[in-house]
Amino acid sequence: MTEEIIIAGFGGQGVLSMGKILAYSGLVQGKEVSWIPSYGPEQRGGTSNVTVILSDDRISSPVLNTYDTAITLNQPSLDRFESLVKPGGTLIFDGNGLSRMPSRKDINIYQINATEYSISHNATKTMNMLILGGLLKVKPIIEVDNVLSGLKKMLPERHHHLLPMNEQAIKAGMKLIQVFTV
Repeated sequence: MTEEIIIAGFGGQGVLSMGKILAYSGLVQGKEVSWIPSYGPEQRGGTSNVTVILSDDRISSPVLNTYDTAITLNQPSLDRFESLVKPGGTLIFDGNGLSRMPSRKDINIYQINATEYSISHNATKTMNMLILGGLLKVKPIIEVDNVLSGLKKMLPERHHHLLPMNEQAIKAGMKLIQVFTV
């Protein structure tokens, strides 16, 4: 099993954190892992993305031109990465603020309204965990227990009281994600 993933959105949406949690979770599960962040000079509001590769075998190169899965959290990311999903691959998107919806018919497309849900439930800091839960529902590449272990490893100990809230967000995301029909 090898899964090549790009996660992209605005800075402050938890894109890099989600990728790091996924990478740590892969390590906990005994996978070979690559995590490569990319972001502009802005701390919040600029675009950022992270490439995560999870594999049972050694990863020959962390540099990718196409992806098995793309998770896009804004219009610029959807515009940039939709065409780079491999045929038969998966695109997961948050529909908040999009002016154009995905249009490919040769990939599996899922919508998760994580921004809307996190605002309405006063849980904006867990938006990325909602999306991670959605990913794990449609592509169970990492066991949820290993994600929780990875999250615990990544979070400083002073934030471990937030672990139950993040676990709830992952489970909510699993229920929130929906097939999107073009």
